[in-house]
Amino acid sequence: MAPGAERRPRPSRRRLVAASLVWTAGCAATALLVPGVADASTHLAAAASLKEVIDNLRNVIVGLLVGLATLFATIGGVRYMLAGGDPGEVEAAKKTLRYAAIGYSVAVLAPLLVKMLQSIVGTPS
Repeated sequence: MAPGAERRPRPSRRRLVAASLVWTAGCAATALLVPGVADASTHLAAAASLKEVIDNLRNVIVGLLVGLATLFATIGGVRYMLAGGDPGEVEAAKKTLRYAAIGYSVAVLAPLLVKMLQSIVGTPS
């Protein structure tokens, strides 16, 4: 260790267990979302009309966004719990959680964006 460098405290066993439980729950939630995305993507090319293609594409994008946002929320939560009071690490964890919130908000707004696209293209809703 370099002279004058501070040593970061190690997280307690309780924090490590909590972080591993959060990580496991987040990974399980993300894994549960994957079959829905795969199912929607298999119907993407088999659609008979443009409206069905757009709806299927929306479902795939929303599923991917929610899965990715869940993964980011899990990573941010684990980083926050393991930060040990380090201000730089806490800020990085907050930034990761902020990105997860942005991902969720984009996923919520996706149906509105599809409606706007349908009005531009001219397909009936």
